[in-house]
Amino acid sequence: MPYNLLKGKKGIIFGALDENSIAWKTAERVHEEGGTFVLTNAPIAMRMGQINKLAEKTGSEIIPADATNLEDLQNLVEKSMEILGGKLDFVLHSIGMSVNVRKGRAYTDQKYDFTSKGWDVSAVSFHKVMQTLYKTDAMNEWGSIVALTYMAAQRTFPDYNDMADNKAYLESIARSFGYFYGKDKKVRVNTISQSPTPTTAGQGVKGFDGFISYAEKMSPLGNASALDCANYTVSLFSDLTRKVTMQNLFHDGGFSNTGVSNEVIEKFSE
Repeated sequence: MPYNLLKGKKGIIFGALDENSIAWKTAERVHEEGGTFVLTNAPIAMRMGQINKLAEKTGSEIIPADATNLEDLQNLVEKSMEILGGKLDFVLHSIGMSVNVRKGRAYTDQKYDFTSKGWDVSAVSFHKVMQTLYKTDAMNEWGSIVALTYMAAQRTFPDYNDMADNKAYLESIARSFGYFYGKDKKVRVNTISQSPTPTTAGQGVKGFDGFISYAEKMSPLGNASALDCANYTVSLFSDLTRKVTMQNLFHDGGFSNTGVSNEVIEKFSE
């Protein structure tokens, strides 16, 4: 049931690939809550995905952009303000990629060119996006910027590989840039640490199916779905969370604070 939480608000949504992606679900929910936005993704990802379908459904325009390229980002921000008719109120950074994971290289056997590329795409791009927004003065006061992360930034999940390092860096950027953006522009910056979610990217991690089952058994409320995450993101884009900033917000059904569950104990006692 829509509540018009984002009526009149404008923004950019990065990373919608297909109907399984959190960015896709977020775009649908933002549209339902009255928000308007530009969709963007890297050109190669757009060729692989179905973003045109989402744009048609939400009445949105698409601007291709490589989030690691400052010229692309400057063009994206300027054109988005032209299309939307003014400054922005929200931005979702839903971008992550590890070449080491894709190539099946272990954490102890990284190819560092791959590591550097994944770090740039998954983490440094968040700084580049915010720096471009900041220097362009593209955000309205009390605007909200959100990036998606995962608890492997705090705890070790062996098969998450160098993405864990990328997420730790991403969360640090949110805190550091969030301080300056809050002081100078009254803009909020937060990360959402989401449950393991069966997105196209998530399913590329070795042992994902087993782990999502384990997380379901560990979480008192069960795993949070992509739609659940979209709803949470909408709340962070809304005026209801104006004083929430520089936070890493766990959205995982309680997994992050559960030492062990009865279900897991029972499983290992069989």
